[in-house]
Amino acid sequence: MTVALAIVERDDVEAAIEAVIDAGRYASARHWVPATSGNFSVRIDARRVAITRSGADKGALTPSDILIQALDAPLLPGSSAEAALHLRQYADNPDIGAIFHIHGPSSTVIGHAHLAEGAVHLNGWELQKALLGVTTHAATVEVPVFANEQNIDALSHRIAARLAEPITAPQIRAPGYLLAGHGLYAWGRTPRDATRHLEALEALFNQMIVFRSYRP
Repeated sequence: MTVALAIVERDDVEAAIEAVIDAGRYASARHWVPATSGNFSVRIDARRVAITRSGADKGALTPSDILIQALDAPLLPGSSAEAALHLRQYADNPDIGAIFHIHGPSSTVIGHAHLAEGAVHLNGWELQKALLGVTTHAATVEVPVFANEQNIDALSHRIAARLAEPITAPQIRAPGYLLAGHGLYAWGRTPRDATRHLEALEALFNQMIVFRSYRP
């Protein structure tokens, strides 16, 4: 490896670690990751991601809380079991550059409420235009909902199979999914895109809850 290549590789790793730390702090400041919940990852290259270790306070992350995980290797010591969900999506979708998971109040509740339906359908909300591929409030956006599962391998296969299914036009599938009672996973080409999708979906779910409780 040349010196120049080594510098580029180090810079890529450091940039990914910094992006993970920034995302964790951003989510913590909004009370989306209480009691060390949630996990955050950013792609380094085609083979590796930077991802939070298990049990880390997302509002006080340091570089030592971030693992450099190969996509085709067993989970490193200290990994969250849910890291496997991240790795499967990165492996299946080369365009994904970041995946963030939160236990936001609204997404956690909405997922629970829509488990039997298997999806949340967004329609008529201006903010849904913040999601990739959505250009109008009139679009119907599907957010898949999955039952929470302690068998992460089984859950990973179930999620991958559902996300690989074609969606019936004119519906659009959101860049995210819900685990009932467990929160929201959202992703994007870049950490900034993933953060925008995370924030938009959590806010949209909150708007749904407020709307349903509103009595003029």
